[in-house]
Amino acid sequence: MRFKGGAIVVNIIFMLVILLLLFVGLNYAMNIYTKHGEALSVPNLNGMNASKAQKILEEQGLKFIISDSVYNKKISDGQIVGQSPKAGLLVKSGHEIFVTVNSQTVASVQIPDIIDNSSCRDAEAELATLGFKMGEPIMVHGEKDWVYGIVCGGHNVYIGDFVPLDSKLQLKVGDGVVNESVDVVSLEEGEVEPTEGEVEFDDFEKVK
Repeated sequence: MRFKGGAIVVNIIFMLVILLLLFVGLNYAMNIYTKHGEALSVPNLNGMNASKAQKILEEQGLKFIISDSVYNKKISDGQIVGQSPKAGLLVKSGHEIFVTVNSQTVASVQIPDIIDNSSCRDAEAELATLGFKMGEPIMVHGEKDWVYGIVCGGHNVYIGDFVPLDSKLQLKVGDGVVNESVDVVSLEEGEVEPTEGEVEFDDFEKVK
């Protein structure tokens, strides 16, 4: 079977045109989807009120998200103290900007399981890691450097209690003096505990 040379050339040209149109269309669609060439500079939000920062970001086509909060009584409530991404970075429209704001409400944290379960050093390290401020330990009779209790504001606190992070805690710590005195609570009034070597007899009646 013979084919004319002109028809073959036309078919090849037609196929090349189709491929070119497909490439251009796909490239155009990708540019729209990825918003190619569109970049926004992240504004500096630090020190700004949260509501004002949200308005600025939304006007620029960016999303405002509060991801964390801290407590600092020296700055106003709702003031931004951190952001991610940082100011000046280029992002695309619709990108999420995460901020940390100051809160006037002090966070409370549960007391961990350290009473009668930890040394003074380990307990202080764990409480400091949680954010508590530590005062001077209160020495009590007991195993040296062992934690027997926690005091907050003059009151005992216990495992699981929620305590504000701005509170100062004091540990009740053993001084190494173990109390080995006799427990006289169980002895009746006037009764003397037998000393070693003595035998205690019960009263009995003589049987005739």
